[in-house]
Amino acid sequence: MYYQIKEILTPCSPEDIKNRMQGDPPFVGVMNLETWELKRNLFDMVIDMDMDPSEVLETKAIVNYSSLTGSFFIPRRTEIGGKPHRFAFALDEKGIIFIENGEFAHKVVDQIQGSKKWRLPSLERFLYDFLDMIISRDLKILITTEQELGGIEEQILNASLDQFPERLNEIRSFLMEMSIHYEQMIDFGEELEENENGFFKEENLRYFRLFTDRVTRLMDQIRSLRDYTVQLRELFSTQLDIRMNRIMTALTVITAVFMPLTLIVGWYGMNFTHMPELDWKYSYPAVCVVCVFILTGGILLFKKMKWL
Repeated sequence: MYYQIKEILTPCSPEDIKNRMQGDPPFVGVMNLETWELKRNLFDMVIDMDMDPSEVLETKAIVNYSSLTGSFFIPRRTEIGGKPHRFAFALDEKGIIFIENGEFAHKVVDQIQGSKKWRLPSLERFLYDFLDMIISRDLKILITTEQELGGIEEQILNASLDQFPERLNEIRSFLMEMSIHYEQMIDFGEELEENENGFFKEENLRYFRLFTDRVTRLMDQIRSLRDYTVQLRELFSTQLDIRMNRIMTALTVITAVFMPLTLIVGWYGMNFTHMPELDWKYSYPAVCVVCVFILTGGILLFKKMKWL
């Protein structure tokens, strides 16, 4: 698919791009690697990197002599641990080409075509909207993640979890992946703002600065959520310690209460010949009463000391 950046993205043909004149609107192209290899001469760009999307491992921008090339490596937001979106790009002052084997870049460009109308169309404004579309749902996802972490915290405080929640590990891995993604996006925006080759108009560099500021705020929220996950891990460990301490306290109290009774049993289990209590007809009920008194007194004492 090929477009010209006018008031809206306007579909055009490869010939329109090939025969463009000085002052014509910048173009946008989205294609797969095979199409790029067949038609790369249309765009008159000197490319110094491999444009195979399957080899993409990071989001980056590389300044070449007469072009700016790079790649996007975008984690899936809706599926933690899912296959990331990968695509490459090349641009100069005349326009930008996206090369992908999937459909992510194509869908983003379609969304821009259907929802954006510009008073002052430019390549810089298109790039800003494209980058903004990539992160447009991230704030909502991070808010949902924070709410989910709040639910896990409530479960931990209510002692309704018997083992460490695996979901917390999944969220922590997702936040780590997003943190790396945002760091690379910030570097990407700063590289565009640097405008080393002079492809962009100076007055339009503010778009890249706005984008970098947005990603920086998302990065701050990611850091906050990562700290939250660490606190939840510590909270779960603390709750386990508290639960263990309660069990040990209960066992200690039981042992302390029954220790005098054990002494009595041992004492009268010696069966010495001259133990007068053995011949007293009220010995058994007397020992029972003493045991009940000791047991009751011990329980009341520990309750008063708030051990029970």
